[in-house]
Amino acid sequence: QVYKGLDIITNKVSPQEQRLCRHHMISFVDPLVSNYTVVDFRDKAVALISYIFARDKIPIVVGGTNYYIESLLWKVLINTKEKASTASGLVTDRKVELEQLDGVELHRRLSQVDPEMAAKLHPHDKRKVARSLQVFEETGIPHSEFLQQQQEEEGGGPLGGPLKYPHSCILWLHADQAALDQRLEKRVDDMLAAGLLEELRDFHRRYNREKVAENRQDYQHGIFQSIGFKEFHEYLVSEGNCSPETSALLLQKGIQALKQVTKRYARRQNKWVRNRFLRRPGPNVPPVYGLEVSDLLRWEEDVLKPALEIVESFIQGREPPAEPVKMEYDVNENKRSHRVCELCDRVIIGDREWAAHTRSKSHLHHLKKRRKLEAASRVAKTEGDSGGPESLGKDSSLPL
Repeated sequence: QVYKGLDIITNKVSPQEQRLCRHHMISFVDPLVSNYTVVDFRDKAVALISYIFARDKIPIVVGGTNYYIESLLWKVLINTKEKASTASGLVTDRKVELEQLDGVELHRRLSQVDPEMAAKLHPHDKRKVARSLQVFEETGIPHSEFLQQQQEEEGGGPLGGPLKYPHSCILWLHADQAALDQRLEKRVDDMLAAGLLEELRDFHRRYNREKVAENRQDYQHGIFQSIGFKEFHEYLVSEGNCSPETSALLLQKGIQALKQVTKRYARRQNKWVRNRFLRRPGPNVPPVYGLEVSDLLRWEEDVLKPALEIVESFIQGREPPAEPVKMEYDVNENKRSHRVCELCDRVIIGDREWAAHTRSKSHLHHLKKRRKLEAASRVAKTEGDSGGPESLGKDSSLPL
């Protein structure tokens, strides 16, 4: 939402709603800027938060992109050297350059300079591997060493350094999965009714058509990675160059893809809350209060009233009337364990992920297949050792 444009696809707050409550960090970055980072976001947002506190107001951080929220809650980011400028005046980003390399090569390089970090990262996770390499190249210090220093600071913990704002609380709005899926599908339909297609066409015409023609479109950085834009790529590039029937099919394909990826992203957000907050105890994890939003007709009773009571309690320094959400966790669980499943030719990071993998249909299928081959091999070996059930002599005319 920091980028200008695509207001509908990114669900930006309406001008009418912005008049009710002042909003920040919306629509101020040029869409063609591809090297705007979470560090840039944090630096600007932290200054705004200080300004809001100075006016005796309370800043509300709304999700969103979870990684960006984390950058405001904890000391977790590392400032590397200033980005170098080229002669043309364009700014280069070493991380983006590294991401152009092969993932295996990136991981090999990281293994040489920071084996501890390499062991924690999946070779396919090019972004994180590239970032760790960038940290080492631009500071001379392994990324893992920075992270360890942050966690060992007073008030630090498994999520990084100490909380920037010790009296934070998290309001987690969650809904029944069926109700949420239905609501997300309706949201896509509402976006279409609000003029989504015209917005996509206009944005493509102004910012992406030339990139596509020169085969340099990039759906991995900046606003172009927004959920919804890349899902309509085929429709946008073929519109006017194919039959109306084909165009209609590509449009429906894009709509269904948008609905699917939106629901998938919502699941990932909920998983992030559970894994990052509820299963990661420590002194630097804010309390999480769950608010049930399955029935929008009960918004006042189930969401607004309890939320106001919780926040009011925090302001007054007393215990909130509601209990924070708690989940069981295993203190011995290693979220960064590194295992290789030779059977499936996959690298698995984390104890829980490994347990899930060993129960997966794909793994069990490969396991069953290998056991059959091993059984067949043992039978063949036994028959070979005993001469077989009908051992044939050298002069036999039957083919072996």
